[in-house]
Order: sequence, then structure tokens, then C-alpha cells
Amino acid sequence: MSCQIPPQDSGITLLGGGQLAAQDLDESLTMAPNLIGVDGGANMVLALGHNLLAVCGDLDSVSAETLFAVDPEIVIETPDQNRTDFDKALDLADAPVILCVGFTGKRMDHQLACYTVLVRQAAKPAILIGDEDICFHLSHPVTLDLPVGTRLSLFPMARVVGHGGGLRWPVDGLEFAPWGQIGTSNEVRQGPVTLSADGHGLLVILPRRYLRDVVRVLWQGDPALCP
Repeated sequence: MSCQIPPQDSGITLLGGGQLAAQDLDESLTMAPNLIGVDGGANMVLALGHNLLAVCGDLDSVSAETLFAVDPEIVIETPDQNRTDFDKALDLADAPVILCVGFTGKRMDHQLACYTVLVRQAAKPAILIGDEDICFHLSHPVTLDLPVGTRLSLFPMARVVGHGGGLRWPVDGLEFAPWGQIGTSNEVRQGPVTLSADGHGLLVILPRRYLRDVVRVLWQGDPALCP
């Protein structure tokens, strides 16, 4: 059975079937409490005892036990094999911020596809959460108040010109490209750091401990509801 997910006033957590520690999900749910199991991620949700807003994907990795246990009214099958389940899940997610857990740490091709989806779905306030780092697409100008010395990487998925200040190695007016100039292992020289880009394609990578800071700058809803 298929359903639509209504827009949420608080954040959505997407849980994929990749590498996951229980604390990953717990941390995300404190900021984005509406949980969607993306394909095999739904199996982990039930194993950890959490409630589901929806299950989505092509369902090829969802166990029969999981499908039996969940309300069929919340199952959204998206069988299109030309797009990843992560991509299709972002289509369905309408929230002020979308935290994406369990999409890294196993297959490298899956992880690379997720970075591509962040660019393709540039309008979505999505943050990809890994073991050590977080990653988001620079879709609009942001200002981040980060400690001096914080590692901040910029990685281009297309030819794009970056702008900003506050970094040890200046990026203002610098043309990035995956076959040319990249911006990994930069660091904060003085705060606040300002970042923007001409067009889509520039990913920002930060240590995971700054997740809440990034949630605040990407939040697209009522500021009073921002965690």
C-alpha cells in the first residue's frame, strides 16, 4: 500500500541500511524526531524499538518480518531502479531539516551516490552523518561560528566558484572542480566563517560535533522550533 508523508514542523531523520551505532540514531532523533526507515533501515528501526513515520524504498532489503510488523498504511514503495532509495526518500521528506543516518560506512559506491544526491536535491536541508564527519550541500550563504583551528573541507561535485571568509586558506572567488581545485583540510582562521557558492555543487564537510550548529544554519522552518 502507498501513502504520502505530510509536511513536518520538526525535523525528519532518514535511516538507511548502512553502518549504524545506536547512539547515531538517538542523537539524530533529539533534533529530528520524525523517523523514516529507508529500505533496509526499517529493519534496524524495529530492532532498536523506535516508532516509524514511514517506510520507503524499493523494499528489496526490508525483511518479511518488518513488513509484517509495520502498519501497511505507512509503507511507500518506490520501485524506480534508476534512482537510489536515498534520492527517492528525500523526495518524500518535507521538513525544516533532514538528518541522514546509516548511509555511509559500508559500500563506497553507495556513499558516493549519496554525495551526488545531496547536490541533485539541493533544495532539501539535508545533512549526511558519518562516523567522524557530517556533510551538507552549500545551497545558500551560511555563517558558522566555529572555534579557531576547526577542520572545514570544501569538495566540488561540479565546476563552481566559492566565496567566503574566515578560513586559513582563502576561498573567495576561487573556482573549484572535481578534476581541478578542491578544498579539503582547510581550517578556521577566525570566526565567524562565511560561505557561499555561485551555483550548485559544493559540499561542506565538518567534524560531527558541529552537527547542531549546522542544523541551526540550514533550518527552514519556524525558528522557535529549531532544536
